Amino acid sequence: MSVQMPFAILAEYERLSLVHQAGVPEQIEAPGLWRGIAFRIGARRLASSIGEVNEIMLPQVLTPVPGTRPWLLGVANVRGNLVPVVDLGLFLFDSVTLTGERTRVLLVRQGNSGSVGLLVDEVSGQRSLTLEMQSDAEGEDDPRLQRFVERNVRIEAQRLGIFSMLRLTRAVDFQQAAA
Repeated sequence: MSVQMPFAILAEYERLSLVHQAGVPEQIEAPGLWRGIAFRIGARRLASSIGEVNEIMLPQVLTPVPGTRPWLLGVANVRGNLVPVVDLGLFLFDSVTLTGERTRVLLVRQGNSGSVGLLVDEVSGQRSLTLEMQSDAEGEDDPRLQRFVERNVRIEAQRLGIFSMLRLTRAVDFQQAAA
């Protein structure tokens, strides 16, 4: 193994990180700039406010909970806390999320009742929306998402639904996991 090999690997990591770097400080702190975490459920691309997602994790070992709806996959031990994990694709679209190398769990607070993990197909990182992007927003046409998606914006020719985790965790059907 040559000494240059590790350096070449580090240089490639730096190149890849710069491709996805955040904006300059004045863009990050600009008034009206919205920042969120983008994720995918099936073919739908969504994003939730960065303040609504506490952590992004790899899928955990789950313990099934008898007598619950199919979308409640079980509970995971996250640093000593039992966290229910929900298949968000199954809850929203009746479509099971297949676990793969890009599958992630979004850890979200549920008011005063702890956290919940949401299994999603993929997390694609942080997204920022300017006032101009927000002013061109469209409504949501999918009835399954209308109560959670506040608006849809275009980023790099892709439609991105702004998904409210707060609305999700307060939804009566989401809170009623018993079968």
